[in-house]
Amino acid sequence: MAIEYPTREETGNILKKSKTIAVVGLSDNPERTSYMVSKAMQDAGYEIIPVNPTVDKVLGVKAVGSLKDIDGHVDIVNVFRRSEHLLDVAKEFLEIDSDVFWAQLGLENEEAYDLLKKNNKTVVMNRCIKVEHALTK
Repeated sequence: MAIEYPTREETGNILKKSKTIAVVGLSDNPERTSYMVSKAMQDAGYEIIPVNPTVDKVLGVKAVGSLKDIDGHVDIVNVFRRSEHLLDVAKEFLEIDSDVFWAQLGLENEEAYDLLKKNNKTVVMNRCIKVEHALTK
């Protein structure tokens, strides 16, 4: 299957209609990219749900151990895990109520992409959600 991501305009529309972002691999270290990007998105008005079994709270929000521990709908799952972990995250993503699988800049996995597309999910990989959000203003 050829990899084809949403256009800039489509990612802008996704971000405009989304409210909730679950962040897989969100660190509680303010020096980490996941923290900086998630803080910027939180400051922009998005509800951030930290998904990391090794931390208690990030950005003032109680962390959950896995996507399956989230109650309710998630608009975007934003992933800050190495590319080799994306397939496992994609499998878990399919078990919850979410619309968009978003892997951060530098992260891509063709197997994960194929699995998600076969299940009619929107997939964005190798793009920074903060940068894309800044471009939609």
